[in-house]
Amino acid sequence: MTKMIFYYAPMTVSVAPHIALEEAGVTYESRKLDFSITEQRSKQYLSINPKGRVPSLVTDNGIITETPAILAYIAQAYPEANLAPLQDPYRFAKMQEINVYLAATVHVNHAHKIRGTRWVDDDAAISAMRAKVPQTMHESFELIENEMFVGPWVLGEDFSVSDCYLFCISLWLKGDKVDIEDFPRINEHNKRMRERASVVKVLELHGIA
Repeated sequence: MTKMIFYYAPMTVSVAPHIALEEAGVTYESRKLDFSITEQRSKQYLSINPKGRVPSLVTDNGIITETPAILAYIAQAYPEANLAPLQDPYRFAKMQEINVYLAATVHVNHAHKIRGTRWVDDDAAISAMRAKVPQTMHESFELIENEMFVGPWVLGEDFSVSDCYLFCISLWLKGDKVDIEDFPRINEHNKRMRERASVVKVLELHGIA
């Protein structure tokens, strides 16, 4: 397998697969996109990902987009890293269950704060969506805390790519006016993640304190 290319933008959901790549110990090249000049909409990047979003991962077999897909690929392509319960279909499905929930529900809740124009053009509706974010994010993390998070890691005793993903999105809570301390187990998880060398490296690369 030749070197992969990982396209990311700082302080985005790219943090999750970035951590997973470091956890897997693979050789890859990272290419940072500058959202301030809408580099994600450039002709060159749209040839990589026509959606104009991050992350994207270029592999020997082709290009993968969407965070849950990239995370699953990393876990399956590098089984020696033990980033997923690959031999247990049920637990693998439970991992995918939380990853898809984070992508399809929680990330969308967060996006209502700054990307309301994806859904509506009316200024009042956009303002109403933005105002709802603290509530929807709190409700989502309350569900994760009480119903989905096993502990001490997301799936239990074994670290997985879901930990990379949950940690990444938990970083958004403060900006969404949600106190992470309302969720003791997720708060402890956040602290535990920050002790990992992969996380320290990626947070520095993304300029996250």
